[in-house]
Amino acid sequence: MATTVLVTLGVGLLAGLITWALARMTLKLLSAHDVVDRPNERSSHEQPATTGGGIAVIGVALSGWTFLALITGTLAEIWGIMVAALVLTVISFIDDIRHVPLLLRFAGHIIAVAFGLTLLPDTALLFGGLLPSWADRLVTGVAWVWFINLFNFMDGIDGITGVETIAVAGGLATALSLMALSGGGDWSMTLPAAVLAGAAAGFLMLNWHPARLFLGDAGSIPLGYLLGWLLVWTACVAGLWWLALALPLYYWADATTTLLARGARGEKIWRAHRRHAYQVAVQAGASHATVAGFIALVNVALVLLALLAVAGVIPVWPMIALAVALTSIALWRLRHWPDKQSGLN
Repeated sequence: MATTVLVTLGVGLLAGLITWALARMTLKLLSAHDVVDRPNERSSHEQPATTGGGIAVIGVALSGWTFLALITGTLAEIWGIMVAALVLTVISFIDDIRHVPLLLRFAGHIIAVAFGLTLLPDTALLFGGLLPSWADRLVTGVAWVWFINLFNFMDGIDGITGVETIAVAGGLATALSLMALSGGGDWSMTLPAAVLAGAAAGFLMLNWHPARLFLGDAGSIPLGYLLGWLLVWTACVAGLWWLALALPLYYWADATTTLLARGARGEKIWRAHRRHAYQVAVQAGASHATVAGFIALVNVALVLLALLAVAGVIPVWPMIALAVALTSIALWRLRHWPDKQSGLN
C-alpha cells in the first residue's frame, strides 16, 4: 500500500516540477514571439498576457503517458488517445496564433472522440447494456465532445482550470488507488491521472492570479480531451459512472446550465460571453484568486464525497444527491456574489 501511494505521489510531483520548469521556458519563448491574449469586451482579464502555455502541460502529459505506457506494456491501448491529443494541440495552438474556422476545430473534436471510442472494448458500455451499443457509444461521444468544449469555455479566469484539473485528475487517481488497494479496482489509469494532476499543479504556479501565462486553446482543448478519456474509461471500463460524474460536477453544471439559459434567451451559444457563474462573481468585484479559491473548496468537498462513496461510507445515490446540492449552492453563491461596493467582498 505504501509503495502504491508513494509511486503515485512521486509521479505527480515529478510531472509538476517538469511542467513548472518547461512552462517558464515556454513563457520566455512565447513572449519573445508576441503570442499574447489581449482583452476584449468578453474577457474577464484587464491586462494582456502570454498565451499558448498549454503546450508545456500537454508536452509533459503526453511524454509522461508514453513513458508509463511503455513500462507497463499498455501503449497499444492508449497510443491513439495520445496521437489524437497531439493533433488537437497543434490545431488549437494554430488557433491561438491565428484564427482556425470554428467548424474545422469542432470537426477535429468529433473525429478525435470518435477515434478514441474505437479504442474501448466492445463490452465497455456507459449504460451497461440498457441501450443498443451504437446508442451507448453515441451518448458517450456527445458527452465527451461536450466535455472538451465546456473545459475550454470554463477556462476564463486565472487559476480556474488548474484547480479543476488537479481536483478531477487527482481525485480520480486517489479513488482508483483506494479501490485497487482494497482489491476491487483497476489501477492502470491511476498514474496517467497523477501525471495530469501534477502537470496542472506545475502550470498553476504561473497561472495563479495575476497570471503570467495562459493555457490557451492549446492547453484547454487537449486537456479536456485527455481528462475526458480518463472519465470515459472510468465510467465505461471501470463501471464507476458516478465517480466520473461527481468529480467534474462543478464544471459540468456551470457550463451546461449557462448554455441552456443562453439558448433559452435565443443567444448564439457558440459565441464568447461572460455569463458563467464564476464570471458573474468576478464582474461583481471578486478577484480571480478569490473565485478560483472558492471553486477549489467546492472541488475538495466533491472529491471527499466521492472518496467516501468509494470507501463505502456513503451509498452512491445519497452521495450524488449531496454533490448536486453542494454544486447548486455553489452556483447560486457565485451568481449572487456581494458587490464589492457592499464591503463584504
